[in-house]
Amino acid sequence: MEHLINIVLLGLLMLAGFAIVRTKSLLAVAMLTSIYSLLSASLFVVLDAVDVALTEAAIGAGISTILMLAAIALTSDEEKAPRHTPLLPLFVVIATGAALIYGTLDMPRFGDPAAPAHRHVAPTYLQDTPTAIGIPNVVTSVLASYRSYDTLGEVTVIFTAGTGVLALLGFRPRRRNTEDTGRKKLVILRVVAKLFFPLILLFALYVLFHGDYGPGGGFQAGVIFATGFILYALAFGLSNSQQLIPHQLLYVMAAAGVLIYGLVGIASMLLGGKFLEYQVLANDPVTGQHVGILLIETGVAITVAAVVLIIYYGFVSRRPAPGDI
Repeated sequence: MEHLINIVLLGLLMLAGFAIVRTKSLLAVAMLTSIYSLLSASLFVVLDAVDVALTEAAIGAGISTILMLAAIALTSDEEKAPRHTPLLPLFVVIATGAALIYGTLDMPRFGDPAAPAHRHVAPTYLQDTPTAIGIPNVVTSVLASYRSYDTLGEVTVIFTAGTGVLALLGFRPRRRNTEDTGRKKLVILRVVAKLFFPLILLFALYVLFHGDYGPGGGFQAGVIFATGFILYALAFGLSNSQQLIPHQLLYVMAAAGVLIYGLVGIASMLLGGKFLEYQVLANDPVTGQHVGILLIETGVAITVAAVVLIIYYGFVSRRPAPGDI
């Protein structure tokens, strides 16, 4: 039965990908890519990668779709006819696909228990996590403890991406509530937004603090937190959303998250340990792991939420509001 579900999902992914290539309407492409991401999230759930599925659903099917729609609103919803022949891009795609397929021929069979990753890396994490880290979710222990240096690099990349978008787009202040005239008629949307806004923020906190015991963590929580404010902005306008979380505060938050992560590593060194060696943060090494992981996950969530909102504010603020000149 599981193989049948995999085949069906892969088939739907292929159909969605083919439709994306053939569709000329950019608005339809944005919707199709959202469907593609949602199908990918479903496939990750089948493969028991729930943490990855949660991230894919929140970013791929959620935030990315909103940002693409915002970009389309600034440009056009129809693809322009290419000025060059598509033969060269088609050849590059076919050659790259063939090289990737050739590279998989030496890979172990899917699910093979004798694969190197299952014989060397995974058993170490599974055996050492309960005693060394003391948290049930192995994914969190790998990302936040064993691979804490890599995760710090990922957070730095996200911060750099937000800074780059800010440098390119900037932020254009708009007259207060000029964009709310048409939205006042969307009573159902505003009521639903008021109802779900606190629930989304509460769920984001749950995903953040429950990441030690189940699917979740700072990346997922940050995106969900930003989604709540984006929903509020869609219903009540960008001006009202800025009253809750001003764009100047987002700049501070984006840097503060990375700073919190780095300070945890420095505190570990000052207490006699190595950089990001959480064991020294408390008398009990396992408790120190819990404290360190919670602190860096909080920093990750702050940076991710701030960067997503910076990108959204940057796109939306460039679109003329009703009544603007």
